Amino acid sequence: MHCKLKVKLLFGSSFQKNYLHLITMENNSKTIFAILISLACIISAYLLANAYKYKFKKQQSVTVTGLAEKDFVSDLIVWDGNYSRQSMDMKSAYAELKQDESKIRNFLLAKGIAEKEIVFTAVSINKDFINENNGNGGYFQRFNGYILSQNVSIESKEIAKVESIYKDIAQLIDQNIELNSSAPRYYYSKLKDIKIELLANASADAMLRAETIAKNSDAALKGLVKSSMGIFQITGKNSNEDYTYGGSFNTSSKIKTASITVKSEYQLK
Repeated sequence: MHCKLKVKLLFGSSFQKNYLHLITMENNSKTIFAILISLACIISAYLLANAYKYKFKKQQSVTVTGLAEKDFVSDLIVWDGNYSRQSMDMKSAYAELKQDESKIRNFLLAKGIAEKEIVFTAVSINKDFINENNGNGGYFQRFNGYILSQNVSIESKEIAKVESIYKDIAQLIDQNIELNSSAPRYYYSKLKDIKIELLANASADAMLRAETIAKNSDAALKGLVKSSMGIFQITGKNSNEDYTYGGSFNTSSKIKTASITVKSEYQLK
């Protein structure tokens, strides 16, 4: 009041009006500026809250590993054996080896193995040497003849028949044939079908696990984010074989267990 009076006394009423108008404009500008600042803060807070909410929502996922197993019986057997002859004369050793081949072939055919299932490899030839004392504290190598060797193998779906031959192979000793026999190896010709079946079952198991976790967390599954196949293993049934990073592949057991894992990530809602 005193300020207005002083202004009026010094400059007159006209100046007083202009002065008051300027003060009013300045106050309005400050008010508008304050409102704009407030609006900017509110919008920023809203955007920040939504961004955090979106980020938090994106992080709401569950990752699980599904497992599927299946027992199966091998439908293919592979058996290998090797034999050899040694002689100072290569031709004599070769002739004896060919006689052994003929006797082994006849033995297998008599046991019911088909000709097409029997495979003889090429003959391998090696020189044999013996280290002997030369009488002066040194040694020298003495030629001890040629060693000729050959492998025979059977690949058949008649597993029981080949197993029987494997057990009776010592009968060839009576024919003066020393056949070193390996243990049979077992395979399955439809392994691809088992793998597809296990993938489907493992994926279903992964989804069930994710649903169980979501249900017990008061949530629900929104959809699959990503999924990847894990290790495919084949072990002997009821064996204590170790699982390996690259996947084990058992060939020594006739009855096997195939297993596979699937890792899946699901988004929650």
